[in-house]
Amino acid sequence: MAFVLFVILIALVFEFINGFHDCANAIATSVGTRALTPGKAIMLAATLDLLGALSGTAVAKTVGSGLVDANLIGLTTILCALAGGILWNLVTWYYGLPSSSSHALFGGLCGAAVASAGGFSAVIWYKPAAIAAGGWWSSIIGFFKSSGLLPKVVVPMFVAPICGLLIAFCVTAVLYTFLKSINRSPGVRARHANRGFRLMQLASSSWMAFEHGRNDAQKTMGIIALTLFLATTKANAFTDLPPWLEFLRTPKFDIADWIKVLCAVTMAAGVSVGGWRIIKTLGKNMVKLEPVHGFSAQTTASMVIEAATSIGIPLSTTHVISGSVMGVGATKRLNAVKWSVAERMVWAWVMTIPICGGIGFLLVWISRLLTKA
Repeated sequence: MAFVLFVILIALVFEFINGFHDCANAIATSVGTRALTPGKAIMLAATLDLLGALSGTAVAKTVGSGLVDANLIGLTTILCALAGGILWNLVTWYYGLPSSSSHALFGGLCGAAVASAGGFSAVIWYKPAAIAAGGWWSSIIGFFKSSGLLPKVVVPMFVAPICGLLIAFCVTAVLYTFLKSINRSPGVRARHANRGFRLMQLASSSWMAFEHGRNDAQKTMGIIALTLFLATTKANAFTDLPPWLEFLRTPKFDIADWIKVLCAVTMAAGVSVGGWRIIKTLGKNMVKLEPVHGFSAQTTASMVIEAATSIGIPLSTTHVISGSVMGVGATKRLNAVKWSVAERMVWAWVMTIPICGGIGFLLVWISRLLTKA
């Protein structure tokens, strides 16, 4: 029983760190364009993150039951996975790298699961969804609705930031055309357009924060639900559970309302702290942003995350907003983007899953040695 509660506590620590680590996803562009002061931006992000986290469970179910085989893992597996994700998040936060907390968790989970099962059979690579026959579009949607690491993590890891970059580039180009037309109007100046886009960033920041909570907070919900499911069905940790703790018993994988509320509040608390190192990287160091760029990047990222969340894809919000920022920066000119900063970010993206997988694997291996000793 105590071990189960400890795993849940560590999951909440991960959720809190995820909040301040990925806070930049929602507010960096607003701070960078001075549309919002840092304090107001964090308050807005924390509030909307909280509301977004309470709005669904599709992503939580993917994380809890669609990536690894629950029959081949245990509570130690989950603990080691969370430890790997927390360690990597703290390292990347320290160096100001906007890496993916989501991929840190998935890498740790898969690596720990492989060590627990003694092979890759513990990882669900691809389990096709049952869909009605249709054209190529139906096949694409069906692929992403399927379960497994390939459709839910690996492919979106490349597709999402590219979509963010291309869509943000196109949106910004259209807005530039609009701005050129109104600048020719009598009495209208660039400062008027900037003021307008700063106001519009209130809406785009709110949307981005809501989608961040709706996608990112659900990942820890899935982990906690999986922990309780394993504790009930495999570990027999709840054999003598007192009546007032019966709500912990989970004979069937499900996301209880109290899990949603607990994770939502924890995520919002993490966001309220603010990850200033990463905010500086995204909002100032990579591209010099103007209000039109901030609005375009946030709106694009929100659209992409909304589409992914609706079909249960635990997307990296970090990858999407970073790609969108690169896209809006490229509309100014290619060298407007500090590609050396972008290169550091990409390397962090590429290394996240294998490094966290290795940490998760190593921690499970060490725990087995200690158990045998």
